Amino acid sequence: TSTIPTDEICQRLNSQMANGIRVLSARQVEDGKASKAMSLVAAADYTVAFREGKEPSVEWKKGQLEAFFAQDSIEILRKTKRSEKITDIKPWIYKLELRGDKVWMQLSQGSVHNLKPELVMEAFAKFLGIELEPFALMIHREEVYADRGEEEIPQLVSLEALGDVIV
Repeated sequence: TSTIPTDEICQRLNSQMANGIRVLSARQVEDGKASKAMSLVAAADYTVAFREGKEPSVEWKKGQLEAFFAQDSIEILRKTKRSEKITDIKPWIYKLELRGDKVWMQLSQGSVHNLKPELVMEAFAKFLGIELEPFALMIHREEVYADRGEEEIPQLVSLEALGDVIV
C-alpha cells in the first residue's frame, strides 16, 4: 500500500529467497499494466546447452544450425490438451545462432504464440536426423520482452525497461 524504493524491495526479497536465487532488479509499473504484466510478454531470449555426455552424436556445430534456420518453414507436431496438429514454428523464431557450444535463440512468448525452446531443439534434432536423449538440454532464460509495436514486426523492449526505479 506504500511506495518502497526498488533497492529495498530487492533486499527484502533476497533475504527470503532460496539459496542460489537472487532478485537483480525491481521496477514500478503503471497501475494499468501491473495487473496484466504477464499479458505484456511477447518474446524471450534463451541459451540452450547440452548436459555433459548427452551431446548429439553427430557434428551439429558446423553450419547445421544456420541451415536449419534458413529453411522456409520449420514444421513440428504441436500437442495441446485437446489435439495435435502440424504447425510451422519458423515465424515464432525471431533469432537463432550458435554462441560457442551453446544455442542462443529469441522466441515468441506470451498468450498468443508461446514457443518453447525444447520444441525448437527437438525440431533441430529431427532436421539432423537424430533424437535427443531425455534430459539432454539445459535451458536458461536470459531476458523477457514486451512488444511496444503496433505492427506485424515486433518492437521488443525488456520488461525491466517498462517500469521505473523508485529511489
